[in-house]
Amino acid sequence: MNTRARKRILTTAAVASVSALALAGCASSDSGDSATGDEKVTLTVTTFGTFGYDDLYDEYEKANPNVTIEATNIDTGGNARTDAFTKIAAGSGLSDVVAIEEGWLGAIMDVSDTFVDLRDYGIEDRKADWVDWKYGQATDAEGRVIGYGTDIGPSGICYNGAAFEAAGLPSDRESVAELLNGDWENYFAVGAEYTAKTGKAWYDHSGFVWNAMVNQLDEGYYTSDGELNVEDNAELKERFELLGAATEGGQSAAQTAWDWNGGKSFVDGTFATFVCPGWMLGVVQGQVEAGGGDAATGWDFADVFPGGAANWGGAFLSIPESSQHKEAAADLADWLTQPEQQVKQSAAAGNFPSTVEAQETLSAEATPNAFFNDAPTGAILAERAKGVVAQFKGADDSVIQENVFGPALSGLDRGDTDTQGAWDAAVKLLNELVD
Repeated sequence: MNTRARKRILTTAAVASVSALALAGCASSDSGDSATGDEKVTLTVTTFGTFGYDDLYDEYEKANPNVTIEATNIDTGGNARTDAFTKIAAGSGLSDVVAIEEGWLGAIMDVSDTFVDLRDYGIEDRKADWVDWKYGQATDAEGRVIGYGTDIGPSGICYNGAAFEAAGLPSDRESVAELLNGDWENYFAVGAEYTAKTGKAWYDHSGFVWNAMVNQLDEGYYTSDGELNVEDNAELKERFELLGAATEGGQSAAQTAWDWNGGKSFVDGTFATFVCPGWMLGVVQGQVEAGGGDAATGWDFADVFPGGAANWGGAFLSIPESSQHKEAAADLADWLTQPEQQVKQSAAAGNFPSTVEAQETLSAEATPNAFFNDAPTGAILAERAKGVVAQFKGADDSVIQENVFGPALSGLDRGDTDTQGAWDAAVKLLNELVD
């Protein structure tokens, strides 16, 4: 690991909001490296958020009785980033299989030699399985492939049909898609109408809306050649001002990211819309249920997104060089990301596959999702995936999103500052945290 990369890893760990010790899992202590045969192998796996792997772990163990899986799931991708980077800096502690989020893949690429080159385990034979840009994302500058692609993040709009009806807005999916079709100005204009009629917020908080807006640009916080692209980015500033005006107009519910009042805000009508990449569907369902709600609470999913196609998120499964069971770990990661398993993962977690065959299966089956008013969520996401190409993510992309714009937008949500003050606060944090 070079000095610049080590400094970046340590900085990333330092600005995160949780103790890595509280999150740290233990790497397998077994010796040997066997993927088959009678040797007993314990594989540790670390994921985050809602991955939908529990039943798949059980299925794999039944088919491979010599393998025991010890799984750790960290609550958010940001906290998983802290866990991974702290262990990389320490030189120990990574699980046999580590889930890596798209937003911090750029930082991982600074230390890609921490992970095995999966070409040594046959991943090139599967290259055509994935959409081409997904495979390319996990390929470092030397051509090493360090991750099996799991999901991607095409985005639609989750909305509460009951809340729309109360405001006199159409609530069926097709009409909502027509109502919200257009650019972000249209989305916020409908939001202003909703807020004026109900006195309630349109979206949960500015941070997630901002992330969606940034991800939609050809270039976000970094140019495609890796140069920082924030302070003098007129397109970025224009979108920030558009969001700021809506937030100052009362459209934000000023929720805490990943909390939402223990899920109650999804149930009591605190806000009406929510930006939903595929993997967020599982989050919404979990929050509604945590808040005491169920399918009757009224959440639905529309085939529309302001400004068109957008990708937010997606992950990879990687095998650290420190694993004592590289071959067995690669076999597990390979199996978990096969199209058949990606379809099952989508059913369990609501996310959208990165393999072409699994995408085609979900599109063709159009299975109704009972929780989202029988919306064919998989088929909708297949439509939303058309035209999606992942944005280049620089080394500190996730730091900028969470630790630079996150606090600045929280201040705007609370009314502690106006739009220009929030932008200035973000630039100040940028200069303090990112070199």
